[in-house]
Amino acid sequence: MDIQQIFKNNQNWVQEKLSIDSNYFSNLSKGQSPDILYIGCSDSRVTAEELMGVSPGEAFVHRNIANMVPNTDLSAMSVIEYAVLHLKVNHVVICGHYYCGGVKAAMQSQDLGILNPWLRNIRDVYRTHRKELNDIQDEDQRYKRLVELNVQEQCINVIKTAAVQRAYRERGLKVHGWVFDINSGKLIDLKVEFNKIMENVMEIYHLD
Repeated sequence: MDIQQIFKNNQNWVQEKLSIDSNYFSNLSKGQSPDILYIGCSDSRVTAEELMGVSPGEAFVHRNIANMVPNTDLSAMSVIEYAVLHLKVNHVVICGHYYCGGVKAAMQSQDLGILNPWLRNIRDVYRTHRKELNDIQDEDQRYKRLVELNVQEQCINVIKTAAVQRAYRERGLKVHGWVFDINSGKLIDLKVEFNKIMENVMEIYHLD
């Protein structure tokens, strides 16, 4: 791609927005009040706002390799804290996607250097669910199932945080687990049993 084309695209985008609403950018600059915190994968094929059909200002977005929420990642923890306590979002979405390169890499026995500590989090998900995964003979289906299980485990990691627990008590914040099927373009709701997980998690991870 010609990098200068990006600036031309930007000019066209600005003109398009202004032709519809001359105050579009001045209104946008006044602040944000998103209702959703979206935590997704950095994969270049998965664009958060586009796949959800939302406009700028409607979703607070955090992306990393394989949509992870490890408690040692200060970036992810800071995003959750800010979105939940200060922006007061009412929904936290963890969205994975089929054919995720990070999940695929975690399934392989290779030394990937600096990626190893990050991928270890996904391998821990595999270890936790190894019986179910090892029983799946078809490798492609096993791969897809690990994508789903990883999303579920990251939802649990989100629920472990104090900010989310407090928002759940105070205003009924919800956590959702989704998968984007690149092959069809459809979003799949994994229907994570939020209330059940919350009850189980609170027994051990309850934070006042």
